[in-house]
Amino acid sequence: MPTRRTLVRAAVAAVAVSLAASSCTAGTGTTGNSGGGGADTLVFGKTDGGTTFVRNYNVFGPAAQKAPSAEMIYEPLARVDYGDGAKVKPWLAKSMTFDRAGTTLTVKLRDDVTFSDGKKMTADDVEFSLGIPLSDPSFNLGGVTYDKVAKVDEATVTVHFPKPAFSELGQLGSVTMPIVPKHIWARQNLKTWTNPDPVGTGALALSKFSAQQVTLTARDDYWGGELPMKRVKIIPSGPDAVRAQLLRGDIDWALSAWSGAEKEYVAKDPRHHLYQRYATGGAYALFYNTAKAPFDNVHLRRALAMTIPRSDIVATLERPGTEAGPTGLVDEIYEDQLLPEYRGKVQKVDRAAAKAELAKSGFTVQGGKLVKDGKSWSPTLSFNQDYGWDAYANIVIKSWESVLGVKVKPVGAPGANLFEAQQNGEFDLTINTTAGAGAPGVYSALSSRALRPLGQKAATNFGRWKDAETDAAVEKLIGSNDPKALEDASHTMQRIVAQKVPYSPIYNSYWFIAINSKHWTGWPTPENFHAVPFPGLGPDTTLTLLGLKPAAK
Repeated sequence: MPTRRTLVRAAVAAVAVSLAASSCTAGTGTTGNSGGGGADTLVFGKTDGGTTFVRNYNVFGPAAQKAPSAEMIYEPLARVDYGDGAKVKPWLAKSMTFDRAGTTLTVKLRDDVTFSDGKKMTADDVEFSLGIPLSDPSFNLGGVTYDKVAKVDEATVTVHFPKPAFSELGQLGSVTMPIVPKHIWARQNLKTWTNPDPVGTGALALSKFSAQQVTLTARDDYWGGELPMKRVKIIPSGPDAVRAQLLRGDIDWALSAWSGAEKEYVAKDPRHHLYQRYATGGAYALFYNTAKAPFDNVHLRRALAMTIPRSDIVATLERPGTEAGPTGLVDEIYEDQLLPEYRGKVQKVDRAAAKAELAKSGFTVQGGKLVKDGKSWSPTLSFNQDYGWDAYANIVIKSWESVLGVKVKPVGAPGANLFEAQQNGEFDLTINTTAGAGAPGVYSALSSRALRPLGQKAATNFGRWKDAETDAAVEKLIGSNDPKALEDASHTMQRIVAQKVPYSPIYNSYWFIAINSKHWTGWPTPENFHAVPFPGLGPDTTLTLLGLKPAAK
């Protein structure tokens, strides 16, 4: 049984996937699915994909709008086992072994995997798939850091890293790095192709697509075993609609940050209404665009960080005690790794210290604008309006104006558009998540190797952080096998995040899962799980589905 410190998450998928589940989602209603999906169908209410679906299964393509739940069709080489200390374990791979230098990874492949068109997965497919992010930076959605991939034989490939990369194995367990069929993909222009009829190695295959419902059918030749349901239906939903659908039993499964769930949902049918919370190992944080003024000024960043009313935000969220500490490492997961001065610490609003830091920055505030050297700035705070973050943005903005006099304009945007803007560095201040498998996963996103100029897409390091001390510490974190060196590097990074403030953690991030088990039983629980029942985690989704059983009539 996992302990509270084992519930951490995979590195890069993070940024995009954790965002989908940890927030209060918003949107309009959806077409109903009255009566559920039938005895052989599981219905998933998707609250993080807008109100209509776009038929684009090009998982590597640069388009912001993608089809829902492609991770149920495509699979990665590995999975991150959250029930076993977030260890990276083989999935489509049979084994993954680093050489002594930590620069060459040998991947042995399973010999029983086929794509949904019946063709066998081989080393050619793996070499091709892993090579896609290397062929064009716009395809490197997960921020992979290897530089060469080579086929050794039909069942073996090697992956080369320019530097020791013992802690980077999680890249191959990310849903942003799936294995695709070369015989189909090699013929396409990956920048424009929408892949309307996806062919993957997953347990499910696309059978019907409309803007209001996607139907995936269980394969009878899936290498991992037979699913207990014939199909999975995915419908777009929003926070209010999905709650009503769960209560009626129209859907079986949803992501929902439901602050009143215990009274409004669980209490109405404790046997069937399940509401579960899994710590992601990350936190929601304020990111500063450090590549441009005025946010390249550490004293200004400190002043803003000191005036974030974290306790007010979590009170509004109805999640008492989930305020984030200053290091980017969540106490609930990493308590035994934190420096004593940061353990259990929550940064309260400190008006005097914030004003002192503002004075040190050299900026003055005139008419709500930041002014220095004859120039003025009117900052904006961008956030995902699909997740109902307006209220929390306003709490922060009001505090900044009250304490510092700085007027910041809220700028809400749909999730896909916001993420693209964050990748391009088109923001002043923004909200995103920090996450990763262990300290290396959390902090590697701050390395300058992930740095891209403003206007070019960055897979991670949205805030364009560049700092020599950070680079040295991250290099030790990802390239060392020495426990003492790893500990020292982690402590260095904790101090950097707390004192130099590349971002400011606000509250701890969770996957919130709502389930109606009237039609399907055997769901994992936070107390006893072999896989997190979060549909965005790829292999964990498959393991969850494989473990279900039709409810007895």
